[in-house]
Amino acid sequence: MFSIDRLRALSTVATHGSIARAAETLHITPSGLSQKLAKLEREAGHRLLEPHGRSIRLTHAGRVLAGHAERLLSALTSAEADLADLHDEVLGPLRIGGVGSAVRTLLPRALDALAEEHPRLRPTVTDGEAVELMPFLLSGEIDLLLIESWANRPTFLPEGLTLRTLVSEDVCVALSARHPLSSRESLDLAELGDIPWASCPPGTEPYESLVQALRARGVEPEVRYTLTEHITQLSMVERNLAAALVPTMSRSPAPSGVRFARLRPGLRRDIQAAWLASTENPPVRACITAIEKAGPARPQYDG
Repeated sequence: MFSIDRLRALSTVATHGSIARAAETLHITPSGLSQKLAKLEREAGHRLLEPHGRSIRLTHAGRVLAGHAERLLSALTSAEADLADLHDEVLGPLRIGGVGSAVRTLLPRALDALAEEHPRLRPTVTDGEAVELMPFLLSGEIDLLLIESWANRPTFLPEGLTLRTLVSEDVCVALSARHPLSSRESLDLAELGDIPWASCPPGTEPYESLVQALRARGVEPEVRYTLTEHITQLSMVERNLAAALVPTMSRSPAPSGVRFARLRPGLRRDIQAAWLASTENPPVRACITAIEKAGPARPQYDG
């Protein structure tokens, strides 16, 4: 019979693609992990790993067994979660990561409710872009991640994640009140071909969505200001230095000299909760329920 511990070692190597990273994730030495894999090969009667350049890769037999291992570990995790639910105890650490606007508008009221209902829960929060935080979710260093997915550029997600859409919202274009088109209720991005843009850094969902949206309307974007926070982008917009694409949740607080217009054609952004299906637990489920009950904070902004 195969050892669960050794199957977990193989599954972790399959996920991370290297002995060193898998060992770090499992908090053991690379030599200790190699010994587990060698014993598993003897149990399986097949070679499970082979050299690949300076690294290793799974053989066909390794991939077959890793697939069974992943399903078995997922079933064991579900069993553990079900047993934990029998006691109805939501306690211990809950490590949350998320994009700034979601953290600011969705989490505070939800965490307040969780503190009332589950005082033994210990949540921690880290903000950042999904491209930065996703590796921490996949390695188990974050339990729950709030990500954004823009309609014209849906977020690519690795296998093994569970998703729940929490908010779906419109995206508007922000202009300075000094801009000639600022009084318009709606705008086509093709009308803004001569203005610089402010957005999040390259590689992030907002940046790539902006670039694709502009190119789809025949405009080659000039993203002059790469700023992580929407509120900082809006400070540039207010001075008529740039335009910006801003989702509803990020419109508050907006500087008084900023105006918003709907896009033609429209554009939407979803905020989604993502977590590893294999590590789902009562704290994660309790947090998602609290977010859904609380809903986003109501934005306060000018037209």
